[in-house]
Amino acid sequence: MNLLFKPVTKENWETCVSLKVDESQKGFVAENWYSIIEASFEKEFFPTCIYVGDMMIGFLMYDRDPETKRLEVSRFMIDQNHQGKGYGKASMTALLALIKETYGPVDFYTSAEPENEGAIGLYESLGFERTGEVMWGEVVLKVTIT
Repeated sequence: MNLLFKPVTKENWETCVSLKVDESQKGFVAENWYSIIEASFEKEFFPTCIYVGDMMIGFLMYDRDPETKRLEVSRFMIDQNHQGKGYGKASMTALLALIKETYGPVDFYTSAEPENEGAIGLYESLGFERTGEVMWGEVVLKVTIT
Protein backbone atom coordinates (compact mmCIF):
# COMPACT_ATOMS: atom_id res chain seq x y z
CA MET A 1 0.00 0.00 0.00
CA ASN A 2 1.58 3.28 -1.16
CA LEU A 3 0.16 5.53 1.58
CA LEU A 4 1.23 9.20 1.60
CA PHE A 5 0.43 12.26 3.70
CA LYS A 6 0.28 15.61 1.93
CA PRO A 7 -0.67 19.02 3.30
CA VAL A 8 -3.85 20.73 2.17
CA THR A 9 -2.93 23.11 -0.65
CA LYS A 10 -4.65 25.30 -3.21
CA GLU A 11 -4.29 22.39 -5.64
CA ASN A 12 -6.05 19.75 -3.52
CA TRP A 13 -8.40 21.51 -1.09
CA GLU A 14 -11.49 21.06 -3.27
CA THR A 15 -10.98 17.30 -3.45
CA CYS A 16 -10.37 17.29 0.30
CA VAL A 17 -13.64 19.05 1.13
CA SER A 18 -15.54 16.71 -1.21
CA LEU A 19 -14.58 13.62 0.83
CA LYS A 20 -17.49 12.25 2.87
CA VAL A 21 -17.95 9.66 5.58
CA ASP A 22 -20.71 7.06 5.49
CA GLU A 23 -24.16 8.37 6.41
CA SER A 24 -24.04 6.47 9.74
CA GLN A 25 -20.83 8.32 10.71
CA LYS A 26 -21.90 11.89 9.93
CA GLY A 27 -22.23 13.08 13.54
CA PHE A 28 -18.84 11.74 14.56
CA VAL A 29 -16.38 14.04 12.75
CA ALA A 30 -16.39 17.66 11.60
CA GLU A 31 -16.53 18.37 7.89
CA ASN A 32 -13.10 18.77 6.31
CA TRP A 33 -13.82 22.37 5.25
CA TYR A 34 -14.36 23.27 8.90
CA SER A 35 -11.02 21.72 9.90
CA ILE A 36 -9.20 23.61 7.14
CA ILE A 37 -10.70 26.91 8.29
CA GLU A 38 -9.94 26.12 11.94
CA ALA A 39 -6.31 25.33 11.08
CA SER A 40 -5.90 28.68 9.33
CA PHE A 41 -6.14 30.36 12.75
CA GLU A 42 -3.91 27.97 14.72
CA LYS A 43 -0.19 27.67 13.98
CA GLU A 44 0.14 24.18 15.50
CA PHE A 45 -2.77 22.59 13.57
CA PHE A 46 -1.73 20.42 10.62
CA PRO A 47 -4.56 19.52 8.21
CA THR A 48 -3.35 16.57 6.16
CA CYS A 49 -4.69 14.70 3.15
CA ILE A 50 -4.27 10.94 2.99
CA TYR A 51 -3.38 9.48 -0.40
CA VAL A 52 -2.95 6.01 -1.81
CA GLY A 53 -0.80 6.66 -4.84
CA ASP A 54 -2.37 9.67 -6.57
CA MET A 55 -5.85 9.11 -5.09
CA MET A 56 -6.96 11.08 -2.02
CA ILE A 57 -8.79 8.67 0.27
CA GLY A 58 -9.02 10.52 3.57
CA PHE A 59 -8.14 13.41 5.81
CA LEU A 60 -6.69 13.92 9.26
CA MET A 61 -5.59 16.82 11.38
CA TYR A 62 -3.10 16.59 14.18
CA ASP A 63 -2.35 19.45 16.49
CA ARG A 64 -1.26 20.70 19.86
CA ASP A 65 -4.48 21.53 21.66
CA PRO A 66 -4.42 25.24 22.60
CA GLU A 67 -6.09 24.58 25.97
CA THR A 68 -4.57 21.31 27.20
CA LYS A 69 -1.26 21.61 25.27
CA ARG A 70 -1.62 17.92 24.42
CA LEU A 71 -0.47 16.58 21.08
CA GLU A 72 -3.48 14.93 19.46
CA VAL A 73 -5.21 13.80 16.32
CA SER A 74 -8.38 15.86 16.39
CA ARG A 75 -9.81 14.85 13.00
CA PHE A 76 -9.63 11.57 11.16
CA MET A 77 -11.78 10.28 8.34
CA ILE A 78 -11.61 7.88 5.44
CA ASP A 79 -13.92 8.64 2.51
CA GLN A 80 -16.99 6.40 2.37
CA ASN A 81 -15.85 4.94 -0.96
CA HIS A 82 -12.57 3.75 0.53
CA GLN A 83 -13.65 2.31 3.88
CA GLY A 84 -13.23 -1.35 4.72
CA LYS A 85 -9.92 -1.64 2.85
CA GLY A 86 -7.51 -1.28 5.77
CA TYR A 87 -6.74 2.37 5.04
CA GLY A 88 -7.87 3.58 8.46
CA LYS A 89 -5.48 1.37 10.38
CA ALA A 90 -2.65 1.96 7.90
CA SER A 91 -3.17 5.73 8.12
CA MET A 92 -3.15 5.81 11.91
CA THR A 93 -0.07 3.56 12.01
CA ALA A 94 1.70 5.94 9.61
CA LEU A 95 0.60 8.94 11.68
CA LEU A 96 2.01 7.42 14.87
CA ALA A 97 5.33 6.88 13.05
CA LEU A 98 5.29 10.49 11.83
CA ILE A 99 4.58 11.78 15.34
CA LYS A 100 7.46 9.71 16.74
CA GLU A 101 9.83 10.95 14.03
CA THR A 102 8.76 14.59 14.51
CA TYR A 103 8.33 14.83 18.29
CA GLY A 104 10.19 11.85 19.75
CA PRO A 105 8.73 10.00 22.75
CA VAL A 106 5.41 11.60 23.61
CA ASP A 107 1.90 10.94 24.88
CA PHE A 108 -0.48 11.25 21.93
CA TYR A 109 -4.23 11.70 22.35
CA THR A 110 -7.46 11.39 20.46
CA SER A 111 -11.14 11.32 21.31
CA ALA A 112 -14.31 9.81 19.92
CA GLU A 113 -18.03 9.89 20.52
CA PRO A 114 -18.94 7.05 22.92
CA GLU A 115 -21.24 5.60 20.24
CA ASN A 116 -18.44 5.51 17.66
CA GLU A 117 -17.42 1.94 18.41
CA GLY A 118 -15.58 1.56 15.10
CA ALA A 119 -13.19 4.44 15.81
CA ILE A 120 -12.66 3.46 19.44
CA GLY A 121 -11.95 -0.13 18.41
CA LEU A 122 -9.45 1.06 15.80
CA TYR A 123 -7.64 3.29 18.29
CA GLU A 124 -7.54 0.55 20.93
CA SER A 125 -6.15 -1.93 18.38
CA LEU A 126 -3.23 0.49 17.92
CA GLY A 127 -2.45 0.73 21.63
CA PHE A 128 -4.58 3.70 22.64
CA GLU A 129 -6.18 3.34 26.06
CA ARG A 130 -9.15 5.17 27.52
CA THR A 131 -8.01 7.77 30.04
CA GLY A 132 -11.33 7.96 31.88
CA GLU A 133 -11.72 11.58 30.79
CA VAL A 134 -14.64 12.91 28.80
CA MET A 135 -14.07 16.12 26.83
CA TRP A 136 -16.79 17.76 24.72
CA GLY A 137 -18.86 14.63 25.34
CA GLU A 138 -16.17 12.41 23.80
CA VAL A 139 -14.17 9.54 25.28
CA VAL A 140 -10.47 10.51 25.52
CA LEU A 141 -7.83 7.95 24.54
CA LYS A 142 -4.04 8.10 24.86
CA VAL A 143 -1.08 6.15 23.54
CA THR A 144 2.48 6.60 24.74
CA ILE A 145 4.81 6.70 21.76
CA THR A 146 8.30 5.53 22.72
